[in-house]
Amino acid sequence: MTKQIKQSTIYSLILVALVGLVWWLATGNNSAALSDSAAASAYSASALTTTDSNYDFQTISMAAGKVEHDYILKNDGAEPLRIDKALTSCMCTEALITDAKGKQYGPFGMPGHSSSGKSNIIVNPGDEVIVKAIFDPAAHGPSGVGMAQRSIYLETNSAQSPKLELRFQAMVTN
Repeated sequence: MTKQIKQSTIYSLILVALVGLVWWLATGNNSAALSDSAAASAYSASALTTTDSNYDFQTISMAAGKVEHDYILKNDGAEPLRIDKALTSCMCTEALITDAKGKQYGPFGMPGHSSSGKSNIIVNPGDEVIVKAIFDPAAHGPSGVGMAQRSIYLETNSAQSPKLELRFQAMVTN
């Protein structure tokens, strides 16, 4: 009987040690997660600027396929800035974002029809990012003929300008 008690005691101690180890690791990860979320909620004094927030494709044909336009955005501030989300106003529009190092993010689309839009793109002071708008004039079929006006929405951690809208329009023909 003493051999069974010794084995039970050893197994119990091992189990307690494992539970303690798991608890310790979980507590350490939670504090790291809290510090990450605190850092993620920090605002930047910088803002993204562009000289080209409205673009006109003029007259385009459905038959010619998709059209694209690049918007160049710059962090003119002294602090890094983060693009948290990128969304579009319609499923006929996609957005791709290329950072200063050439890394491409996306495609981003309309809420509920594509990804969540979460991007977490860091734009350092003085750096530029390219937001490529891709518009498919045939996405709405024959009823899509006429003036089309669409937008790309960016949400950032900028304290002065947290949201940015990039617009375009096109006269769509068959």
